[in-house]
Amino acid sequence: MDPYLNEWLQFLARWLHVVAGIVWIGTSFYFVALDNHLRAPASADDADRGVGGETWEIHGGGFYRIEKYLVAPPRLPELLHWFKWEAYWTWLSGFALMVVLYYVNADTYLVDRDGVLGTGWAIGVSIALLAVAWVVYDLLCRVLRSELWLAAALLALTTLAAWGASELFAARAAYLQAGAMLGTIMVANVFFVIIPAHRGLIRAKEAYQDPDPAPAWRAKQRSVHNNYLTLPVVFAMLSNHFPAASGHDHAWLVLVALMAIGAWIRHYFNLRHAGRTVWWIPVTAAAGIALVAIAIRPDDGSPGGARPVSEAVPFSRAAAIVEQRCVPCHSTRPTELAAPPLGITFDTPEEIREQSSAIERVAVETKVMPLGNATGMTQEERDALGSWIDQGAEIK
Repeated sequence: MDPYLNEWLQFLARWLHVVAGIVWIGTSFYFVALDNHLRAPASADDADRGVGGETWEIHGGGFYRIEKYLVAPPRLPELLHWFKWEAYWTWLSGFALMVVLYYVNADTYLVDRDGVLGTGWAIGVSIALLAVAWVVYDLLCRVLRSELWLAAALLALTTLAAWGASELFAARAAYLQAGAMLGTIMVANVFFVIIPAHRGLIRAKEAYQDPDPAPAWRAKQRSVHNNYLTLPVVFAMLSNHFPAASGHDHAWLVLVALMAIGAWIRHYFNLRHAGRTVWWIPVTAAAGIALVAIAIRPDDGSPGGARPVSEAVPFSRAAAIVEQRCVPCHSTRPTELAAPPLGITFDTPEEIREQSSAIERVAVETKVMPLGNATGMTQEERDALGSWIDQGAEIK
C-alpha cells in the first residue's frame, strides 16, 4: 500500500476511534454515576407509578429531575433515546485501525521476528482471539453467580491473554491485542445482551404485558462490567506511547498490573458517586503505580551497574547502525513510511547525538525499536549503540 495513503487511513481511523470512544465512555461513566446517584422517590405517587429512584442534577444553566423505573413505565413515550452506536462505532473504527495499521503492516507492527507465528497466522490468531474472548467471558457470566468470583476469573483470564499475546505478537501489538479483546467483550455486551434486553422491554410493553426483569438485570450487570473495563482498555490503547512498559522483559505482567489499577480507580469513583468516599483506594492506586514505575525502571544492562564494554565504540560504528536500522523510517526522505514518526530524523550526526537518550531508551533498553525489528537490528548492534552512548555520545 502507498505509504501516504496508509498514513491517511491510519489517521482517519484513529480520529474516528477516539471521538467514538469519548462518546461511549462518556455515556458509560454518566449512566453508572446516574444509577449510583439515585435515591428512593420522595413522593408515594411516584413509587406507585413504578419509579424506583430519582435524582436532581444541575448542568448547563438548568435543573434536571431524572427518574428511573424499576422495570418499565406504564406507557411507552413517543420518543425514546437509545445508546448503542457509540459502542458500535468505537469497535468498528478500532478494528479498522487494527486492519490498516497492524494487519496491512503485519511484518512491521504485528509479527515478532523471533516469535512462532508468520504474518498470515498472526493476523488469523489475532482476529480469532477477539471472538474467543467474548465466548469465554459470556460463558463465565452465565455460570458464575458471584460477582467477586467473576471478577477473579476475569482477572485470571486477562492475565493469561496478556501473557499469551506477549508470546505470540510483537511487544506493542501484544498490549493492543489484550486491550482489543477486552474492548470486543464490551461491545459484544452491548450488541448481544444490553440492546436485546431493551428491545424485550419495549416489545412487552407494546404487547401490554409485564416485562421480564431478568434480561434487564443481566443488561445492568454487563453495563457495570463495561464501566470497570473502560480504564484498562484505555490504558492498552495508549500504551504505544509507553515503551518502558511494553518493552519490559515482563511486559505482560506490567500490563495486568496497570489494568488492575485502572479498574481499582474506577471502583473509587463508582463508590464516590454512591456517596461513599473510600480515601485509601486512590492512595493504594497511587502507591501501585509508583511501585510499577520503580520496578520497570530501565537499568544499564548489567548487574554491576555499567554496561559491559570490551572496546571503545567510535561514532562511525554507531552512525552505520543508525543508518542501516533506523534511517529507513527516521529520515526526511524515509523509504518505509510517508513521513518520519514524530518528526524524528537521523540524517546528520547532530541529530543522532540529540536523540541519543531516546535511542538508548527505545532501541537499547526496551528494544521496541525498530518496530517489529523490521530492519533486523541485532543484540550486538544494540550493545554497541549503548556503549557509544555510555562513552558520551561523541560525534567526533
